Amino acid sequence: MANLAITQKLIDFLQASPTPFHAVQSMVVQLEAAGFKPLDEGDTWTFSPGGKYYVVRNGSSLIAYVHGDNPVKDGIHMVGAHTDSPCLKVKPNPEINSQGYYQLGVEVYGGVLLAPWFDRDLSLAGRVNYLDKQGERRAALVNFVRPIATIPSLAIHLDREVNKSRSINPQTDIPPVLAQLAGPDTKPDFRSLLAEQLVAEGCDDLAQVLDYELSFFDTQPAANLGLNQEFFVGARLDNLLSCFVGLEALLASEPGQSQLLICNDHEEVGSMSACGAQGPMLRQFLERLLPDSDARNRAIDRSMMISADNAHGIHPNYADKHDQNHGPLLNKGPVIKVNANQRYASNSETSAYFRHLCQQLNVPVQAFVVRSDMACGSTIGPITAAEIGLRTLDVGMPTWGMHSIRETAGTTDMVDLIKVLRAHFSAH
Repeated sequence: MANLAITQKLIDFLQASPTPFHAVQSMVVQLEAAGFKPLDEGDTWTFSPGGKYYVVRNGSSLIAYVHGDNPVKDGIHMVGAHTDSPCLKVKPNPEINSQGYYQLGVEVYGGVLLAPWFDRDLSLAGRVNYLDKQGERRAALVNFVRPIATIPSLAIHLDREVNKSRSINPQTDIPPVLAQLAGPDTKPDFRSLLAEQLVAEGCDDLAQVLDYELSFFDTQPAANLGLNQEFFVGARLDNLLSCFVGLEALLASEPGQSQLLICNDHEEVGSMSACGAQGPMLRQFLERLLPDSDARNRAIDRSMMISADNAHGIHPNYADKHDQNHGPLLNKGPVIKVNANQRYASNSETSAYFRHLCQQLNVPVQAFVVRSDMACGSTIGPITAAEIGLRTLDVGMPTWGMHSIRETAGTTDMVDLIKVLRAHFSAH
């Protein structure tokens, strides 16, 4: 039987986090409730033993840090994840009037599995930058919450070969439909719609919408699934599930050891940004934490990161897509992800550390290696290892439907990984 209390907490987190901006906001609420203090990157920082801190960059990436007794001597135990998920983002000039229907042009973000986006109840959320009534630039989060759009499928009667050979053109086939207009000559105004929604959400000082970063999302809530509720289904499990698990482990960890959780944006598009894993965010944090380069390098030598991202659980209908000896099963334990070409950062030393943790906690552990005749994805793990010089391990929970609008994971795996990451944070 699923641990319904923890899965309900995850459901609430996913529901409140339709975009990376909202996910970081949700995590900040939990961190502040647990006594973490914000760090402003424009201020001077000071750290005290036992102190709890967090810093946000771009509103979409976050570092949470607990200052232990001696980070130089003991190192820093880290967990990394990412806040972004494949999705459809609204273009700058998105308005389309086709046959009197109001549509929005969208850009594909990341490796989206497009077919499941059809015939879903979609809403829109993200960040809006605007001028207030005093002429100052401001930013606000927006979330329409209710279903406002859909991408209707073409009926099978108009494409009899659809189940054999239909391809999806991201430019022409996926602009969502928002409304029916008065006629084919009506010119929709998306920024006016956005301004109305901002005002409805309490943005009273709005004068002009300047720009935005908005994504469509599925309004169907996440849920437990299965005869014994052994599965968990929802949007953005890759990789908000790991953000949630990492935060739960951090908040439950024992004091004394220096602990760090980093949740980067832009992993799905290569991580190359100011707040991505290939950017300087973690390095700059460590430089400010330990300004002396010798002390910092000694701390890094004694530190380790567990990069938590999803793993491909073996699909019962497509078992041949996996290596015959490396098909992780849902609810059979977290997965160590291995790739000889360094698409994952795991090596025998870091894998042994994780296996030993699992062994001590009586948690089963699995391994994933992609078929030798298939390409392998990657994570923030190898990037962080290369940028920081940090021992790193890639792990994940086995899932089905990765990069779909609705993904599936095992509820037991979530509880087990929280247990292991908590032990990693707390270990001396």
